[in-house]
Amino acid sequence: MPDQYLANSADELPDLAMTMSMSGLEFMEKILAGELPMAPIGKGLNYRLHSVEPDKVIFRGAPGFDQMNPTGTVHGGWYGTLLDSSMACAVMTRVPKGSIYTTLEFKVNIIRPIPSGTTVDSIGMVEHAGRSTGVATGKIVGAEDGKLYATGSTTCIIMTPK
Repeated sequence: MPDQYLANSADELPDLAMTMSMSGLEFMEKILAGELPMAPIGKGLNYRLHSVEPDKVIFRGAPGFDQMNPTGTVHGGWYGTLLDSSMACAVMTRVPKGSIYTTLEFKVNIIRPIPSGTTVDSIGMVEHAGRSTGVATGKIVGAEDGKLYATGSTTCIIMTPK
């Protein structure tokens, strides 16, 4: 996996015209290749884009101390953010040139706690992508042992700005 480009300011992020100049799949492939910056939230939450293909995106990460809640377990928001990234970006692989998307809603089911420092994959898979909506499911699994930690589902809105 190539080193991904980490933006240091909002000025380094692609603008709307650049984003709309390519298909969603091309956009995601450019992030994976390090030609466009990854989402800044991945740096703070310790995860990165791992693989991209049509209808499927995988993010890989490992929660640590900075992702814990006061009781010493991984915060539920970490699971949610990781799943939102993989599921919504899977939908992005189906967004045509000239359109954009955003998450409309998502749901997370935490199955078991992820031990701090455990590397996991969040796998997002498209179930449906039409002109105005995309639906995807996801799961967080141990990168080494495949143990299931969480599942999720999302609906995204696909838009063509005027």
